[in-house]
Amino acid sequence: MSSFEIIGGHRLNGEITPQGAKNEALQVLCAVLLTSETVTIENVPDIRDVNKLIDLLRLIGVKVNCTHQDENERTFEFTASDVCLEALKSQDFASQASALRGSIMLVGPLLARYGWALVPQPGGDKIGRRRLDTHFIGMEKLGATVTYKRVGYEVSVPHAKTSDGQRLKGCYMLLDEASVTGTANIVMAAVMAEGHTTIMNAACEPYVYQLCHMLNRMGAKISGVGSNLLEIDGVKELHGCSHRLLPDMIEVGSFIGMAAMTQSDLTIKNAQVEHLGLIPQVFRRLGIEIWQRGDDLYVPAKEHYEIERFMDGSIMTIADAPWPGFTPDLISIALVVAIQAKGSVLIHQKMFESRLFFVDKLIDMGAQIILCDPHRATVIGLDREYSLRGVRMTSPDIRAGVALLIAALSANGKSRIDNIEQIDRGYQRIDERLRLLGADIKRID
Repeated sequence: MSSFEIIGGHRLNGEITPQGAKNEALQVLCAVLLTSETVTIENVPDIRDVNKLIDLLRLIGVKVNCTHQDENERTFEFTASDVCLEALKSQDFASQASALRGSIMLVGPLLARYGWALVPQPGGDKIGRRRLDTHFIGMEKLGATVTYKRVGYEVSVPHAKTSDGQRLKGCYMLLDEASVTGTANIVMAAVMAEGHTTIMNAACEPYVYQLCHMLNRMGAKISGVGSNLLEIDGVKELHGCSHRLLPDMIEVGSFIGMAAMTQSDLTIKNAQVEHLGLIPQVFRRLGIEIWQRGDDLYVPAKEHYEIERFMDGSIMTIADAPWPGFTPDLISIALVVAIQAKGSVLIHQKMFESRLFFVDKLIDMGAQIILCDPHRATVIGLDREYSLRGVRMTSPDIRAGVALLIAALSANGKSRIDNIEQIDRGYQRIDERLRLLGADIKRID
């Protein structure tokens, strides 16, 4: 197990470029299974979850070739011309897939092209209940049979034996929740289904938007992209294409929060502002000054930032919501930013009931936080009257881990964060990149 050792209190300065979007990568990498032709994907982040998924693709027979790699990004070619379905039954596949929540999105493309898929119960962050009903109910509506076995979920099209066998059937469906991964999985299954599919209450996050545009370049017929109503006309085959991942909007939000907490002068390069939704607006409500310069965001160093109130004078509430609302992946960052603000804010994490439990570590550092219940926490800002103190702590999940890292960078003294493998799952060489900005951080193995 590795740790970060951080000496806090140093102001950062300079430019940082966000990595390719993790959540988009997990979707589009699975989509390469929909064709036997070569698919090129640019700006692939070098992070644990993405690398694990690439290893899974190799394990089931996908040819993977890294054609470009530097300190900022990677480009891969994927050719799924010789997929081995028997590998899905192997112990290697079961153990690797169960450690990665993104493995669930292999089901849609495998079902569409081969009529059969088998995946174990997927892993991922322990942030509360994360049901898979939306994925499998959608596939059942398309005509698949879903069976839960001791080894995992088996999904099949009745009587389908090869890619020339019986296809899924298009239909109308109203999703019971606007699940991002559920929508992506169902879309990948439906693009090669027979007939027309209508998906109501589809997730419309930039990740799904990007996936749909990639599939259309491969020959799919998807309309309504970017909305919560998707219309899909099934096609018999898809082709190769090239696709570039967006910058990771969660990294962008993390860097905004980091700049504010450490009183740093920071430029976030190529942030693709049009795909950030409410993220800049929410951080501005917390008092952070953010300037847009073309596609870059600039956060100037400020001694103080003050949380806004609602127009009637009531306390500000920051809550997550389906897109275009504020993404739940940045709730932890918003919470930690509020610690040194002037004023108070209610943080409401609606989606996951265990995501706020890391606040006890922030309280140990000197933060004034009241955990109201598993979903809500009130932060009383310190306004720099008191500094956080360095402590030893453990990263419980990706986003909480980075929130703790931000707190440690702003604290007085030495902090140590254990279990940083969680942070490595979503943030590419974060310690190296922060050292270039002036942070005192080192990795201890």
